[in-house]
Amino acid sequence: MGLTFSVLASGSTGNAIYVETEKERLLVDAGLSGKKIEQLFQEIDRHPKQLNGILVTHEHSDHIKGVGVLARKYQLPIYANEKTWKAMEKSVGTIHPDQRYLFECGTVKQFNDLDVESFRVSHDAADPMFFVFHHEGKKLVLATDMGYVSDEIKGVAKNADAYIFESNHDLNMLRMGRYPWNVKRRILGDAGHISNEDAALALSEIVGDATSRIYLAHLSQDNNMKELARMTVSQILEEQDTGVGHSFHLYDTDPYKATPLCTL
Repeated sequence: MGLTFSVLASGSTGNAIYVETEKERLLVDAGLSGKKIEQLFQEIDRHPKQLNGILVTHEHSDHIKGVGVLARKYQLPIYANEKTWKAMEKSVGTIHPDQRYLFECGTVKQFNDLDVESFRVSHDAADPMFFVFHHEGKKLVLATDMGYVSDEIKGVAKNADAYIFESNHDLNMLRMGRYPWNVKRRILGDAGHISNEDAALALSEIVGDATSRIYLAHLSQDNNMKELARMTVSQILEEQDTGVGHSFHLYDTDPYKATPLCTL
């Protein structure tokens, strides 16, 4: 069966990623209503009742809005680090102790035939972390919501088969846009989000011979466009001679529509 995934939703209105192997089915974040997530599962011919658990990256509402609802409805365990648990306590509502699990940053947790490695990102949350999924020699990296791409991230993310990688904003669109200066400063800061250019430069350092797919994720609806993100990232990767378009391909993600299931 291999390592299979879909970006169910990605953007400031809500984020959810589905990952499955032969023996494991996980949801990373649930930043939309429970009803909307159920609809997105239908798009990929899956159902939340098949899930083995939910992994939480951080407590911002566009990542946890539906976590409590889904966990209660389908009796799902939730995995998050200690600081994130404390920060999202009120937002997710009552979760039975049997469904609460710790998954600390910088550790590897085994879920049947799937190994999940957590790593820290710089973002304005309590203790934000993202994941590398390892299965039968295949590697999927999920990395969004980061103000910059640290050497640690570059190390754990090197030469993955696929990336779901933040390409949040176009610098000119953000600078010229309608956001107040304090919001712009937050996005541009070290604990904000990375631009199309920063995404491309980081990717040029970490893609490798194994890389076949890059999904550009968490695009700002106000300060970016799919075509612009793809063009900017593609152009920089070509300048760096990394093989875009022939050894690997760029893919869009969407805030309201799931990407087709992909198996590595």
